[in-house]
Amino acid sequence: MAEITAALVKELRERTGEGMMDCKKALTKAGGDIEKAIDDMRASGAIKAAKKAGNVAAEGAISLKEDGKSAVLLEVNSQTDFLALQDDFKAFVASSVEKAFADKLTDVAPLIAAQEADRLVLVGKVGENVNIRRLARVEGDVVGGYLHGNKIGVVVALKGGSVELAKDIAMHVAATNPEFLLPSEVSAEAVEREKGVFLTLNADKIAGKPENIVENMVKGRISKFLAEASLVEQAFVKNPEIKVGELAKKAGAEIVSFTYFKVGDGIEKPVDNFAEEVAAQLAAAKQ
Repeated sequence: MAEITAALVKELRERTGEGMMDCKKALTKAGGDIEKAIDDMRASGAIKAAKKAGNVAAEGAISLKEDGKSAVLLEVNSQTDFLALQDDFKAFVASSVEKAFADKLTDVAPLIAAQEADRLVLVGKVGENVNIRRLARVEGDVVGGYLHGNKIGVVVALKGGSVELAKDIAMHVAATNPEFLLPSEVSAEAVEREKGVFLTLNADKIAGKPENIVENMVKGRISKFLAEASLVEQAFVKNPEIKVGELAKKAGAEIVSFTYFKVGDGIEKPVDNFAEEVAAQLAAAKQ
């Protein structure tokens, strides 16, 4: 029997979302085998769907369905990354993106409603909260997408060019996550914010310099910022000698749009203090 260490209990707790004492009991019963403990907890119904319904689901997967003229990006969340790798979860994600694509959905609400029965069955089976969070449908002359594992998904729409080019640019977007497509789309507020950050960080270098010199320094930084923030001005990751906009132009294409999804973006994840939880449960046990 493997030693039931605090680290092992913590790992099981993180993977299942269950309480520390429940995890310790499960590990003890399973002889320290964490995989068996998870299977036993699920089989015995120790992880209840109702209990999980309000829990934060910030892990999960991004899925992509495309046909060269249209594409759907879908994010489905789970509580743990462990579940996102399991076949039951993958099957639910696959059926959800297939339906969204087949029905040409542009809003997530109808998909949530249509998949709710299957979602509840899945939650009851795996013992974690699962949510369909968002989708994006993209249509155009040429549409191509890229998935980076199951965590990042990108769809790029082009006017002209090829699906392969769109996929290459989508891969670039996944790597760099630009804020804007064109420098002209960068808001005045964003430029002013970058200017303020630059002046603050370089206060010592700027002190005492003539106003025109400082102005040129700021212009240089803003120019660099616009290049870093806008897709068409970025150096292409596969060939840094050419900008993404130039890459598209040489192929007879124009980038119309890009859509970027990353699992859990914008979801506030709770931060648990394992030591505090142990102390609290030990104190409760003494009462």
